[in-house]
Amino acid sequence: MSWAVYALLSAFFASLVAIFGKIGVKDVDSNLAVAIRTIIIVFFAWGVVLLQGNAADMFKISKYSMIFIVLSALATGASWMFYYKALQLGEVSRVAPIDKLSIALTIILAFIFLAEKPTVGNVLGGTLVTLGVLSTIYIK
Repeated sequence: MSWAVYALLSAFFASLVAIFGKIGVKDVDSNLAVAIRTIIIVFFAWGVVLLQGNAADMFKISKYSMIFIVLSALATGASWMFYYKALQLGEVSRVAPIDKLSIALTIILAFIFLAEKPTVGNVLGGTLVTLGVLSTIYIK
């Protein structure tokens, strides 16, 4: 499969995260919900790694890569904590689009930190996502 198919599958499952998460945090502390979710993800991810038979590759990861994997994990944890709290307090149809501002922010950060070259497509796409988010917030 191509990267685009994986990205579409990611988007599909991310949409289910929002729907299932909103239902799940009703009458549950949002941080507890994230902790439970994380335990499930740990077992799921390690199950996939073990089925693929590449768990031993963990010891081949460089310290440099490991630092950024850990930083990514910490950012994920913070994102999930804030996302679940937002889902608990707000409408999923408004929370999810605001969360997707990460698209525009990621594009900008990729230009700054990864030296990726801006294209008309990604600048326009990031701008349209931002306009869509703003319309979600301000247009009722």
